[in-house]
Amino acid sequence: MQAIASSGSAEVALICDASPEIAGKALATVPGAAPAACFRDLLRAGLDGIVIATPSALHAEQSLAALESGLAVFCQKPLGRTAAEAGAVIAAARRAHRLLAVDFSYRFTAALQTVRGLVRSGALGEVYAANVLFHNAYGPDKQWFYDPALSGGGCVMDLGVHLVDAALWILGFPEVTGVSSRLYAGGALLPPRPAVVEDYATARLDLAGGVSVDLACSWRLPVGQDCVIAIEFYGTKGGAAFRNVGGSFYDFTAEHYDGTRRTALAGPPDAWPGRAPVDWAGRLAAGEGFDPAIEHVVSVAGVLDSIYGR
Repeated sequence: MQAIASSGSAEVALICDASPEIAGKALATVPGAAPAACFRDLLRAGLDGIVIATPSALHAEQSLAALESGLAVFCQKPLGRTAAEAGAVIAAARRAHRLLAVDFSYRFTAALQTVRGLVRSGALGEVYAANVLFHNAYGPDKQWFYDPALSGGGCVMDLGVHLVDAALWILGFPEVTGVSSRLYAGGALLPPRPAVVEDYATARLDLAGGVSVDLACSWRLPVGQDCVIAIEFYGTKGGAAFRNVGGSFYDFTAEHYDGTRRTALAGPPDAWPGRAPVDWAGRLAAGEGFDPAIEHVVSVAGVLDSIYGR
């Protein structure tokens, strides 16, 4: 919100939150913004666009309502708890010809863009393997994350969605030909379509062309630091890696691997938080409508459906 307000692309006009305390804090950070009593008031206020950052169960419902009211939408991930929910929102955006974007924020880091450039340029040769992982040593601090009906899933829905999106985005969204997974809660293996959210998960994605992607993500894993984030690609001519620095959620490096040699290509500082919504606001201000690239979100959601066995 603050990034959008300071970008000059848009005015933050109204703020709505179920918590009066949080709404008050938000209003205090953006001079000139006014409170809205409820979500429906936002739809009737003559806005150009709306930013949705609510529990996951509300994302599709609220995005649909906003798009059908003629508003552009920037939505926190996931766009829907399932591929069906995400697909319905994208179809609504297409019908309304409104700009729709999802907060896959790591795409906007200099380090991940550098890795993508290496992969897409052919500098790694034929890429055949990727390892992606995100371990959060704390886990969410809001109870709705632990309710499957509200969250749609646990660490895979919260963290794994970023990993799946990053891997497919970097590789150009190839067809996913197979998915296998194992989900755990408190160290116990869960069945398909679990009734509780997982706190540890591994998965393997088989992609068209023979690329395999190994994924791992977790909440509250004892990793010796606040978090571990890594997205690595290996090809016939070399490798590339995106990694967090010293357990940070915000500082990242990009490296190019050539045999036993490594070359640092990007690193902190990088003021990337907020770039995704600012990009959306700028495109909206420029008059952009529906962008077909958003349809790839259904591919990401479909992988998560397969990981959960649904």
